[in-house]
Amino acid sequence: MRQVAQNYRSGELVVLDVPPPACKPGGVLVRTMFSLISTGTEMMKVTEARLSLVGKARARPDQVRKVLDSVAQQGAVATYKKAVNTLDSYTPLGYSLCGVVVEVGAGAEEFSVGDLVAAAGNEFALHAELNWVPTNLCVQVPTGVEPEHAAFATVGAIAMQGVRRGESQLGETACVIGLGLIGQLVVRLLSASGVRVVGVDTVPERCRMAEAAGAMACAAPDAEGTAYLEQVVLEATGGLGADAVYLAAGGDSNGPVELAARLARDRARVVDIGKTRLDLPWNAYYEKELDVRFSRSYGPGRYDDRYELEGIDYPAGYVRWTERRNLGCFLDLLAGGSVEVASLVSGTRDVGDAGQVYDALRTGALAGVGFLFSYPQPPSVDRGRLERAGHPGPRVPGRGDALARRSSRRGTAAATRPPGQVRLGFIGAGAYASSMLLPHLAKHPGTSLATVATTRSLSAVNAQRKFGFDTVTTDASQVLEDPTIDAVFVVTRHHSHADFVCRALEQGKAVFVEKPLALTRDQVDHILEVVDATGNDRVMVGFNRRFAPLFTDLRRRFGEEGGPVSLRYLVNAGRLDPHSWYRNEELEGPRFLGEGGHFIDTASAWLGHDPVEVTAHATSNGLALHVVLRYGDGSLATVTYATDGDGRFPKETLDVSGCGSNARLDNFTRATVWSPSGKDVKRSYTGQDKGQRAQVAAFVEAVRTGAPMPVSLASLVTTTRATIAVGESLVSGGGVTP
Repeated sequence: MRQVAQNYRSGELVVLDVPPPACKPGGVLVRTMFSLISTGTEMMKVTEARLSLVGKARARPDQVRKVLDSVAQQGAVATYKKAVNTLDSYTPLGYSLCGVVVEVGAGAEEFSVGDLVAAAGNEFALHAELNWVPTNLCVQVPTGVEPEHAAFATVGAIAMQGVRRGESQLGETACVIGLGLIGQLVVRLLSASGVRVVGVDTVPERCRMAEAAGAMACAAPDAEGTAYLEQVVLEATGGLGADAVYLAAGGDSNGPVELAARLARDRARVVDIGKTRLDLPWNAYYEKELDVRFSRSYGPGRYDDRYELEGIDYPAGYVRWTERRNLGCFLDLLAGGSVEVASLVSGTRDVGDAGQVYDALRTGALAGVGFLFSYPQPPSVDRGRLERAGHPGPRVPGRGDALARRSSRRGTAAATRPPGQVRLGFIGAGAYASSMLLPHLAKHPGTSLATVATTRSLSAVNAQRKFGFDTVTTDASQVLEDPTIDAVFVVTRHHSHADFVCRALEQGKAVFVEKPLALTRDQVDHILEVVDATGNDRVMVGFNRRFAPLFTDLRRRFGEEGGPVSLRYLVNAGRLDPHSWYRNEELEGPRFLGEGGHFIDTASAWLGHDPVEVTAHATSNGLALHVVLRYGDGSLATVTYATDGDGRFPKETLDVSGCGSNARLDNFTRATVWSPSGKDVKRSYTGQDKGQRAQVAAFVEAVRTGAPMPVSLASLVTTTRATIAVGESLVSGGGVTP
């Protein structure tokens, strides 16, 4: 299928041929009829992508802060590689569309195949022929609403949420500053609510459009226009001023904020809907005691994964207008004729012309506020549902579309096995896989990258472009069931690991799975049952630190212990991003369960055997965790996992004491041994190396030769059980046997 994408590093904007998405539970697969270009949000992203690296940094200071923190913790080289990998990738555009449901996932049975729906979300309602959309970001289009107009539902919901935040009431007067797409919709919604509206914009045509939609006066923000609008507002309000001012403008000028204070009455509401400069003039805002408010996107539920992805709705008695209810309300207003958007449609172009359209919008060659992409539809054979909506539309796709979804996209490389090479398949190609695993495998002379399967279409295409996969798909079964693939890499979210491992083993594949191997003891037991049933124990878990060059060299220089030693591992894990999927503990397990296996395995690798008892304690606020591992030879290992430290402090520090010697590994950049013969220091001058290169090389060699896996399955299982035992010990308060 075709999808519009942009490379944020180069600014290149293209229409790509990508594999269609799968229909997952909790949502529907939608064949797009029309998608709306957001001439504000999208054009800002398009413009930023064409800036230099310095320009990008100035435009996104929040990301610069993250980069600087990463340099302090992980080093310049690792941070640079990660940043370049992120920038040099195709990212999607679009977030508002109308289309036809072609497949219904489990849990989304309120929809039916053939329903005409409007969809929202900058991760779901993309400029693409097919999109998977979760239920709470999708609403049925009422009878009588044209698909072209229903495609405005998302931006309509943004405008509606802004109006709700302003709490404008019947008979009040409001000013809308910025009459682009959102501003025009705000004018229409306010007018439909019985609010008198004035508007401000630098483009005369937009002013006339707003007046035609119900605004009583509009003008440019120059001296003459401002004086005129001020007079209109004062006359309309008996000298009071505007009850509410809606900022729907963008850019770096502070003019909109200053103008808002001038036109507003005492204690008026000022609502920021767009992304405008907000250097509030203190005197003006203080003297009138203006109430400044922000309007967050489509409404309550936005950025809440439990609402958007898991479909958990907010009770209407507590949250009357969620983002989904806003979408539906806007469509109802269209159906009832209270609001119209036909006059906002400035043009409709085929999605294949996206590059030219965005370029014309950027340069000003294409003027207007509402532009739509149209998409080719299959031959019409069943138009009933769409005819009831007042539009002939496409046929309702059947089994042929589902089969087409499962097809993959083949690159130019031939899918044949070079002599002596291990043929690899990947399930998942996110940031970690693309920066820490695939660069090494792509350069490895003993590997051939066969197929990559990802949930998001562009992720697969990015992986193919960078690393040369023969085939890309959104169906993991194509990787698991391909008889020519020798080994499967599972680099997906934690909850899916155990299932993919079992399915790969049942297909006779060797498996490399990122940590954790499993989230529960039952999952571990099931993996062992599959191993027993198939005789296939070819499993490797991504515990890479035991392969790190500085670690292995430090262990050698420390020497053989003559007795028990004590090992202390301090992990400055840091705070999670508010939107990190790690926060979904019900699905992905506790944070330590997802990462702690690394540190337990590293301790076991140093000591040469696995722990026999695990005891864990947490601080009263739960932000730090102390895990004590007891080993059969009397050695002890303590892992301190802290999430409340400074992000600039090194992430990992390993100390070992015993037998008259000490050793320290400082964040995989420096390794020191103190012994009776003196102090011996070694450093890495090329940045951190946490062992990924050596780890995948060892795995590939084991697959190629049939030799035992680099780490025994028994050790992997014990480490996994020990990591699970941490949570069990926190509950019981005592020691737990792995």
